[in-house]
Amino acid sequence: MNTLPLRVTLLTNATLPDGSTCDVLLDGDTVAAVSPAHSFDVTSDAESPEPGATIDLTGFLLLTAPADPHAHLDKALSWDAINPPMGDLVSAILAWRAYAATMSTASIAERARTAALLMLRQGTTAVRSHVDILLGDEPLRGVHALVQVREELRGLMDIELVALAGSDVPDADIEAAIDLGVDLVGGSPHLALDPSADLQRLLRLAERKGVGVDIHTDENLEGALTLAEFARGVRDWPAERNRSAGHCVRLGTLAPNEVSDVLDEVEASNLGIISNPITNLYLQGWEHPVSTPRGLTAVRAVLDRGIRFAAGADNVRDPFNPVGRSDALETASLLVIAGHLTLDEAYSAVSDGARDVMALPVAGVAVGARAEFLAVRATNLSDAVANASADRYVIHAGTLVAQSTVSYNVAEPTPAHHPSLVETR
Repeated sequence: MNTLPLRVTLLTNATLPDGSTCDVLLDGDTVAAVSPAHSFDVTSDAESPEPGATIDLTGFLLLTAPADPHAHLDKALSWDAINPPMGDLVSAILAWRAYAATMSTASIAERARTAALLMLRQGTTAVRSHVDILLGDEPLRGVHALVQVREELRGLMDIELVALAGSDVPDADIEAAIDLGVDLVGGSPHLALDPSADLQRLLRLAERKGVGVDIHTDENLEGALTLAEFARGVRDWPAERNRSAGHCVRLGTLAPNEVSDVLDEVEASNLGIISNPITNLYLQGWEHPVSTPRGLTAVRAVLDRGIRFAAGADNVRDPFNPVGRSDALETASLLVIAGHLTLDEAYSAVSDGARDVMALPVAGVAVGARAEFLAVRATNLSDAVANASADRYVIHAGTLVAQSTVSYNVAEPTPAHHPSLVETR
């Protein structure tokens, strides 16, 4: 019998990344107090928030819940149905477009719902998903599907939608997607015959509709570099209008002085940068069988400049990435391995940093913060990222929305016989 969702009032004896233990008192969707472990007795406190569940987190590490700033729920989990050839970005696009022509709104919604719930089970409580504006007679099939899924999951997780439009998609279709409830304008100008023209088209369209942008930017190892132009194009936008650039792979190929010049523009415009390690490690570099370059942006330079930075899982088991566990701890692990980030930096990129780039309220273990938590069985952050235990509690807006447990039964080893060692000379 499913007892979730379940309102939570108190988390007890939780371990924090700094090694301390604490109790966390919740008041609805907000953290009301944080004190040393075993400080609270809610039953005796007349001023305590409305009653709810108490969860004992002994043996669990309490973290800000992950947020994924770059997903593709409309594409997710389609690999087996498509059975595409493995390869680079162009081959993935061709395989996806052929399959997309056969999809119905219902089939897109079914996969998207399954993918979102997998992310929620692993701890992600906020997702920004791009959704393709399709070619053909029904270009908004994906939009209708993801708007439906967003409504179905309201209260369990936050979902933002981005209209992903190729250069061959008419403005009218993008505007119709916004009118249906899509939050941001997106696209992939680096794939257009004239990247600058397509970038400017998308920015103008977003301004007309009064919405922000999240644009696939320079997702290649060579060719056009549009990131600096993108930054200048949003320089005078009001602060509340969200702006972020995803992938930015080309930035990672530049010399240090060139990177610095581009980041001057990014910093001046407060443009968020979103890296997607698993997908870009898969897609980029196929043409370089020796000393294969890594398909990542210049993550260290971005962080050192204090630029808003986040990381997402991007594609999960579709033509753009045949694998993926829908787990932010996997993304964090790849940032450590391929991006040479520290554990703290890597986890921040999939939690606090992601929420910042997505313009979500501050969350985590702090009074007044939104009660968005992942509790994972682990002794510290290294243990959590390395082992990614399936023992987890997931709390969204003060409500337990997912819980998973795992048990192990491993054969006992036979005691080894160690005969006395005889010293010989």
